Amino acid sequence: MILASIKSKEERFSRFTLLALALVAPFVLISISDLSGQELYSPPANVSHPTNVYWGDTHLHTNLSVDAHGMGNKTLTPDDAYRFAKGEAVTGHNGQLARLRRPLDFLVVADHAVNIGVMPRIRKSDPQVLQTEIGKQWHELMNKNPMLTEEALTSEGPEVRSKMMKDMWYVNNGVISYFWSAWTTGYIEDEGIRSSVWAEVCANAERHNDPGNFTAFIGYEWTPSSKHPKSPNFHRNIIFEGGADEALQVLPFSLQDSNNVEDLWAYLDGFEEKTGGQVIAIPHNGNLSAGRMFRPVDYDDNPITTDYAKTRARWEPLYEVTQYKGDAEAHPILSPDDEFADYETWHIHGFFGDRPSDFKDQKQYEYGRSALKVGLEQQVRLGVNPFKFGMIGSTDAHTSLSTAEEDNFWGKTSLNEPSPHRAQNSWHFAASGMAAVWAEENMRSSIFAAMKRKETYATTGPRMSVRFFGGWDFDSKDAFSKDLADLGYSKGVPMGGDLTKAPRGKVPEFLIRAVKDPDGANLDRVQVIKGWRNKKGELHEKVYEAALSDGRTVNSQGKAPKVGSTVDVPNASYDNSIGDPELAVVWKDPDFDPAELAFYYARVLEIPTPRWTAYDAKYWGIELPKTAPTVTQERAYTSPIWYTP
Repeated sequence: MILASIKSKEERFSRFTLLALALVAPFVLISISDLSGQELYSPPANVSHPTNVYWGDTHLHTNLSVDAHGMGNKTLTPDDAYRFAKGEAVTGHNGQLARLRRPLDFLVVADHAVNIGVMPRIRKSDPQVLQTEIGKQWHELMNKNPMLTEEALTSEGPEVRSKMMKDMWYVNNGVISYFWSAWTTGYIEDEGIRSSVWAEVCANAERHNDPGNFTAFIGYEWTPSSKHPKSPNFHRNIIFEGGADEALQVLPFSLQDSNNVEDLWAYLDGFEEKTGGQVIAIPHNGNLSAGRMFRPVDYDDNPITTDYAKTRARWEPLYEVTQYKGDAEAHPILSPDDEFADYETWHIHGFFGDRPSDFKDQKQYEYGRSALKVGLEQQVRLGVNPFKFGMIGSTDAHTSLSTAEEDNFWGKTSLNEPSPHRAQNSWHFAASGMAAVWAEENMRSSIFAAMKRKETYATTGPRMSVRFFGGWDFDSKDAFSKDLADLGYSKGVPMGGDLTKAPRGKVPEFLIRAVKDPDGANLDRVQVIKGWRNKKGELHEKVYEAALSDGRTVNSQGKAPKVGSTVDVPNASYDNSIGDPELAVVWKDPDFDPAELAFYYARVLEIPTPRWTAYDAKYWGIELPKTAPTVTQERAYTSPIWYTP
């Protein structure tokens, strides 16, 4: 007997094919019904929930991006980016081979929409581009000021790199460079050029998409100017669920069209109405957004409305909470009682000069945890939570190389590829992050659906496996069940889900299991972060130690002793003689009030390990700046689970 179940459009056989087979082969019984609900001898055959975690990057730039090209990425193309993500070796501008230990499962090449693909075409003297006035000007400036990426990375001294950095911004007596002009003021308006490049972008993704093995999403980045007063660093990564047949019906929406994110949302709505396809926007980390990313005002500084809140929640289900330009989960000035809040905190406050007097006020509208709290406040005011987002990490690398590992870090830009000089003034960049998605299969439709339902989590690089469920009736034994996920889905909701109207006498219970990266460090602890709005309208947060390695326990203040460290900085090494490979627990909220709005998410910490700067110091035999950290404590952040009375 052969049984077949139709579950997705990607399956090899259609219903018509199966019915035809049944007609010509009456001795074969074929069922096209859904088998879920039937009791089977083989339990895995009846599983309907996601069983796989897929690893990817939703924010990678190639030489098609103006800034990536202008900062040294002359030669590494989207094709190189996909090949590298799939596990192939690629040669960097420094002449060395780069390769991932483990391939990614999915990738979004998110090149900046404004003037996408223009710089490589100017470099090749493309006649279509050179017919435009701006193209002619930039071509002349590029020839007068050739990029010396290879020389900068391989020279014995830092002079070549320093000169290139200077020339990148200004040319001759303070005259603005073609790079900065291309990024802020000059646009190629020719629709034929834009259409041609967009067709190339879509074709690249289609060529590398391999359903079941590797998912290549079509996407780009909408990028208002970093110094725009109303939308500073308001960048969004746009991800299309479908293929080129849908994406080619539009052109990328860029700052040439509008700096207003509400106009972007209208464009996304128009795309779905026109094509029947699906699309989402992911804000990238807002730690440099001058307090605007989650401030509850619109483009014109009016308080947001219910319609605004609904629209934002619809199009932006996720937030990029960690990447190369620092971590954006929590800030120490906002969470002074959280000993782990000061993690890869960006060394500057934003793009607007000196630290402002309202620095703390700005930060609460930039970081993930505080934004989730603001969302609760707006939910009471508007009836809708505009900031009800899940968590992911991604790199924002401009090198075409998605690397988030400390010992295989290829830098933010091509001028920050491995060299003896990069750590001197680029040590503040973080080797982070990764997007983890719980999905049924490695397909566009499956991964995209998981993103929309927020069944995702962020890590700063390691591939630790994390499950996080909320419910009312978990048992402490459930944490150690071989069927933990089955229990989580049957008794509760996964990360990204909702709990409502607590049953009388019940408190929220969270089923958590974290397993170390098989190739990485042991785990230090699992924490639950709670944010809530009390009856007085005040917003609060608290960090709870849910599970600790090495048999440690919390003291009367709820704090735990440090796990210790095995890091040998000079040798850039550590060992797993401390910590645990797995931590599992059912944690119950001891401070629950059924009348208060709340959210909960898990934060999982590894034991201390060497930072990329330590690996650089060992490899190149260099002395690091005294301010450069050499030890890190990698982590994961799950999407929240929300409670509504």
